[in-house]
Amino acid sequence: MSEKQTTLKNAVSLTGNGLHTGIEVTLTFKPAPANHGCVFVRTDMPEKPSVKALAEFVVETTRGTTLEQNGARVATIEHVMAALNGMSVDNVLIEIDGPEAPIMDGSAIKYVEAIKKAGIIELEEPRDYFVVKEKIAYSDEENGVDIMIYPDDHLSINVLIDYNSKVLGNQYAILNHRDEFEKEIAMSRTFVFFHELEGLAKQNKIKGGNLDNAIVILDRKVEQKEVDRIADLFHKPHIKANSEGILNNIDLHFPNEPARHKLLDLMGDIALVGQPIKGKIVATRPGHKANTEFARLIRQAIKKARAQKGIPVYDPNEKPVFDVNEVRKRLPHRYPFLLVDKIIYLDEESVVGIKNLTFGELFFQGHFPDEPVMPGVLQIEFMAQVGGMLVLNTVPDPENYGTLFLKIDKVKFKNKVVPGDTLIAKVVLAGPVRHGIVTVYAQAFVGNKLVVEGELTAQIYKKYGNDS
Repeated sequence: MSEKQTTLKNAVSLTGNGLHTGIEVTLTFKPAPANHGCVFVRTDMPEKPSVKALAEFVVETTRGTTLEQNGARVATIEHVMAALNGMSVDNVLIEIDGPEAPIMDGSAIKYVEAIKKAGIIELEEPRDYFVVKEKIAYSDEENGVDIMIYPDDHLSINVLIDYNSKVLGNQYAILNHRDEFEKEIAMSRTFVFFHELEGLAKQNKIKGGNLDNAIVILDRKVEQKEVDRIADLFHKPHIKANSEGILNNIDLHFPNEPARHKLLDLMGDIALVGQPIKGKIVATRPGHKANTEFARLIRQAIKKARAQKGIPVYDPNEKPVFDVNEVRKRLPHRYPFLLVDKIIYLDEESVVGIKNLTFGELFFQGHFPDEPVMPGVLQIEFMAQVGGMLVLNTVPDPENYGTLFLKIDKVKFKNKVVPGDTLIAKVVLAGPVRHGIVTVYAQAFVGNKLVVEGELTAQIYKKYGNDS
């Protein structure tokens, strides 16, 4: 596999109906520069808003993965992303003139063929892999779902499905290497149980579905008249009912095609990590909700790893972004609980703040008189106040908002903090703000020594008397 980033040589288009909306849509893959990633553009909307193919923008996972950003949605993107991931395309602009990607034949093979037709070329910049260093796990005990990734020198995936069905039973699928995707996984089609069809149709959830783009599984005996009624519902010729098994309008590409399709879906959803992965994934009963939550966990691990690489440097000669008087305008804290002296860096995703410690700090008088040490809880509070400056930067009028702690997680103390130290906090958003809730990854340093780190979750609230 190439160690350089890739894109497409030429543009290429596909046209088809969306599975859920039934709307005819044209999707066009276009070349993109290095470090662009995969980005959808809704060409049918005013100003043509873009939607980045990243896990933090997932807003719906019912029978497909839906992204939303900049007021635009793109649904059922998993087969598109699986094809790009499986064919190792790092950078592409995906123009789409409707709300949902075409379902095509229910697999990713048409997208793979389009990518091959366009051609794949290397760029000059190196490929930025996320190399898994330790196990990352997602679990949903109630639904029996487990997804884990372990260290490995390339991407491989093992998937087990179990629908408690006499027809499906337990099925297992393996992708040993990404190079196998086109031949072993891409043509595996989506599947649905026969008893689900009528309900989905009546709920208008499969307007573009038909008996040609899905494997229909009969997991109980069905009368011929019931099969005829469903065929009429989809405006298809009558077909024969089997006692149990696969509806006879379609032949399986593989005996375990449903399991392979679940692996395909997982391949598409983990592409929302935003960069290629070196690691071994083992998944039991995966689905879009679990897949995308797992991708979010990997995204958080990537951000944490990046944050650990960059120890902030404090130059007291540089003018701060906010001095203490400007900090006071945004934070409600006052002596002796205002722990931020200045903010020296601030962008949309990260912030760096400073606290100069003197022997005169109130807490040193009792903690401890003969060996003064900054209490760990105040180190966390310092990071939280710096993080508050970042979080409040996400609203247009930060002076009218505040933040409240909801959770402190994975905190580790590494070194003592004592009088005379200059404490430097670096805080990075772990994901977008959702419903006023935000999680950040925070670190504090003295010089180049890490003294404390952890994940902090807070809620943004509007202050009373500011409802105008």
